Amino acid sequence: MVPIEFLLISFLVVTALVISRMNYLFAAAMLTGIFSLLSAGLFTLMDAVDVAFTEAAVGAGVSTILMLGTLSLTVREEREKPLRVLPFLIVLLTGGALFFGTLDMPAYGDPDAPIHHYLAPDYIEGAETEFGLPNIVTAILASYRGFDTLGETAVIFTAALGVMALLASSRGKRAKEEE
Repeated sequence: MVPIEFLLISFLVVTALVISRMNYLFAAAMLTGIFSLLSAGLFTLMDAVDVAFTEAAVGAGVSTILMLGTLSLTVREEREKPLRVLPFLIVLLTGGALFFGTLDMPAYGDPDAPIHHYLAPDYIEGAETEFGLPNIVTAILASYRGFDTLGETAVIFTAALGVMALLASSRGKRAKEEE
């Protein structure tokens, strides 16, 4: 029996390869939404439901809508470009370095991992005494991770503003060229 995690990772790899070979931008935008949904499923299996929810909402939802909006203002197909080897080599080297950097990490779910001995006891103790909340998860998400969540929201908001500014400036230039 094949574990569902392996199956989802295989789908992610296949989807990424298909996206990288596509010239039709609408289909590529749709496949990136599928990629995000597959990632959300994988995050759910790893018990990171908050990350999965964010990936589904932002990755599959908002990003897909922004890409489709951008495509409505641009061409439908990507022009053929010559194959460049340097970016591919940079990606391989970066991926290899990241993989090499994870070799000495503790196994997934290992109760003896350092994270379970350093921060977890403080979070468990502080949840009720510092915030008066009986639910540890709520206390962590609402307080300890509050600034992290605020930062993520600020990054997404800034990215959306940047995309809208770029689209507005290109639309203005195109209108001037047509006159």
